[in-house]
Amino acid sequence: MLRSVLLATALSALTLAAAQAQTAVKIGVLGDRSGVYSDISGEGSVVAARLAVEDFAKIDPSVKVELISADHQNKPDVGAALARQWYDRDGVDMVIDGVTSSVALAINQVTREKNKAFIDTGAGTADLTGPQCTPNTVHWVYDTMALANGTGGAMVKRGGDTWFFLTADYVFGQTLQRDTSAVVTKNGGKVVGSVKTPFPTADFSSFLLQAQGSGAKVIGLANAGGDTINAIKQAGEFGITEGGQALAGLLVFSSDVYSLGTKVAQGLVLTEPFYWDLNDGTRAFSDRFAKQMNGRKPTANHAGVYAGILHYLKAAAALKDVKDGAKTVAKMKEIPTDDPLFGKGTIRVDGRKIHDMYLFEVKKPAESKDPWDLYKTLATIPGNEVFRPLNEGGCPLVKG
Repeated sequence: MLRSVLLATALSALTLAAAQAQTAVKIGVLGDRSGVYSDISGEGSVVAARLAVEDFAKIDPSVKVELISADHQNKPDVGAALARQWYDRDGVDMVIDGVTSSVALAINQVTREKNKAFIDTGAGTADLTGPQCTPNTVHWVYDTMALANGTGGAMVKRGGDTWFFLTADYVFGQTLQRDTSAVVTKNGGKVVGSVKTPFPTADFSSFLLQAQGSGAKVIGLANAGGDTINAIKQAGEFGITEGGQALAGLLVFSSDVYSLGTKVAQGLVLTEPFYWDLNDGTRAFSDRFAKQMNGRKPTANHAGVYAGILHYLKAAAALKDVKDGAKTVAKMKEIPTDDPLFGKGTIRVDGRKIHDMYLFEVKKPAESKDPWDLYKTLATIPGNEVFRPLNEGGCPLVKG
């Protein structure tokens, strides 16, 4: 009897020790679930997060993860309020996604104030790793400087040396126009004009007429999601590309091209850090993702959610505690990144995740084997070339 009691006590102690050894982590997926960016964020980000948690559990079951999600409606005040509530009341340790630059900048500030962690996988503004950088934020997928260097630089080298911008009238569009203009000018091109478009908007007709009338060789679309889709469709209706002007999609996702179809989007040049058909690793993940998303393939943002959570959980496992957000992010920067979607990389002191980007061209309909067979690769751009140099961003974390 005594032996049974002792054995039961020992088992209870082991069970308690195992429970105590678990690191509890709560992650909030905060994106656009109902608006213009829902295809590149939305439910796909939640699915990608679940896949990351499932995969990490196979590697290290000592980390127990709870996921929650919400819709920030592309409104900075809503995004900031949700982040604050999650941190203060709901015990969230890390927020991920943050599509829409104005919302991401708001989440960025709340996260620093509460000393939690934020992995931005959806917003483009390079200011997140520039003047607005904090010890609590990692910018994972792309930014306006990388897009400008990739697409802007390539178009000028192809002869597109005069530009007119259609710019979404909020921080992302303005930053993207600023950064692309700098690249165009640096490469010997000239910006002949621009027009700010309401965000979001369905009617680009008057703006496209201004761009057409400018005579610019390239019309730069400094927008994203549904705005980009509408602008490209309506440019086709106006016969803009047939008239000799080129469209530069400065932030285009595979979901946008899928919605447009290769007949409309063929020949469009764009820069992305991820494409579902790049290699065996991207294809395997994308097949799993598609089974939960009615056949839809993941965007680069969804890939960023998956990879960002995997790396965050590696830091959580190493530290055994994620309550100090700045400390957790510091550990993320210390550990080299390595995942099947972005490969090997690093996170710089300013929070910028460094990996290769790819210059793609949309296939002609005759080249495409199925509706998701969209891109051919024109070039691989090394991460240390496509992202802004560390000493040029104005991040206060960068010494000297």
